[in-house]
Amino acid sequence: MAHPETHPRIEESLRRLWEEDVVPALSHYTTIPCLSPAFDADWEHGGHLATAAALLANWGRTRRVEGLFVEVVASAGRTPIVLAEAAGTKGATGTVLIYGHLDKQPPLGTWREGLGPFSPVRLGERLYGRGTADDGYAFFAALGALESLDAAGTPRPRVVVLVEASEESGSPDLAAHLDAHSTRLGRPDLVICLDSGCLSYDRLWLTSSLRGNLVATVGVQVLTEGVHSGSAGGVVPTSFRLLRRLLDRLEDPVTGEVRLEELHGDVPPQVAQGAEGVDWRAADVFPVVPGLTLAGRSEAERLVRRSWLPSLTVTGIDGIPSVRDGGNVLRPSTTVKISLRLPPSIDATRAVTALERVLTDDPPEGAAVSVHVETPANGWVAPALEHWVTDAFAETSMEVFGNPPGSLGEGGTIPFLAMLGARYPGVPLVATGVLGPGSNAHGPNEFLHLPMAEAVTAATARLLAATATRSRPPG
Repeated sequence: MAHPETHPRIEESLRRLWEEDVVPALSHYTTIPCLSPAFDADWEHGGHLATAAALLANWGRTRRVEGLFVEVVASAGRTPIVLAEAAGTKGATGTVLIYGHLDKQPPLGTWREGLGPFSPVRLGERLYGRGTADDGYAFFAALGALESLDAAGTPRPRVVVLVEASEESGSPDLAAHLDAHSTRLGRPDLVICLDSGCLSYDRLWLTSSLRGNLVATVGVQVLTEGVHSGSAGGVVPTSFRLLRRLLDRLEDPVTGEVRLEELHGDVPPQVAQGAEGVDWRAADVFPVVPGLTLAGRSEAERLVRRSWLPSLTVTGIDGIPSVRDGGNVLRPSTTVKISLRLPPSIDATRAVTALERVLTDDPPEGAAVSVHVETPANGWVAPALEHWVTDAFAETSMEVFGNPPGSLGEGGTIPFLAMLGARYPGVPLVATGVLGPGSNAHGPNEFLHLPMAEAVTAATARLLAATATRSRPPG
């Protein structure tokens, strides 16, 4: 955790809260396999999302926050949400909406010896386990910020904390929840999203943009059942080769560049300028094998590529047996799941149309091609923030780390921000988080960097206090 000799001005109550209350509860949450619906079709019957929501709500009800009301809102067929609401303290103005999510990605891959996706392990300043950083910590940080303000007698605004349970599936249920609770949410004066990342652990980071996401399942079928490869090989085209040809329509197989014009956008000059001089080395951040050639001619270019250029990743394959089980059979079909990251300014719906067209027009050698697209998510570009917001964030970064905050685009996707930006144009949206070097969200060995989580909690508290005391603009 944050050490007194390093960060002397962090409130002692906040430090104790994390050590004594948050880490044990977050560790319990880590044991729950509350996979997002895209990865658990039986989620409603299995009950893991409901269990995680109940854990958060029960912990929230124990907090020493004036006028706090916490509930789990559930309806048939929709993932639950946890709503926590605290009225503003006497004389304070404004409303702040804080966002997080409790659903998780699947375990994915082999974790290091002694670690596991649902077995929390603390090693020094890191808490390992699936969902610790993405995004289980958020609810604890939000209510921890409230509790620290009340303990200090600091005025704060009305606060609503919303934690959803379908973010890792593209937030298909979030819009309905926002509609159902629109009156309760009102028009916030500030929105804080705690589901983003940081390029380093030596300062706070503001997210200036996020890429959109398009997830699709693409299948190629050539036979109704597998046949002997000695009999059919050389006559029946293989589904794997034809699928490769389809993917080559999307991506240059040599350079990895996405070929569809509709998936490209102009990179703002300030993005490239902002990447220059940032202390970030891709080879240090990602566990690459020795000698691997990375895309991009410089670290600055790589930062731009991961935040403003489209990219294609194959995230799953069906129809291919393991190497051990593979026999001499020409398989009937091959299916892949792909994830296309879209530049922040690209309309995801337009991207879907282009994807479906390029994959289904003129099927290679007459094969049966299927394309199923999940709910697409638009990217997001942060609106300009008022000085009272940036000042509060900067003051926390200086107090905790002795460094000013950083600001740069992230390569991931948070559908919530695009939705809120459309619903509440002009409302300040602050996106920050704990996903830094090595934290490996979605992959094996995910961890939460506890000092950064404590710092984000402190920043949230300062932003709440600033909202309560700021000067309202005319009208």
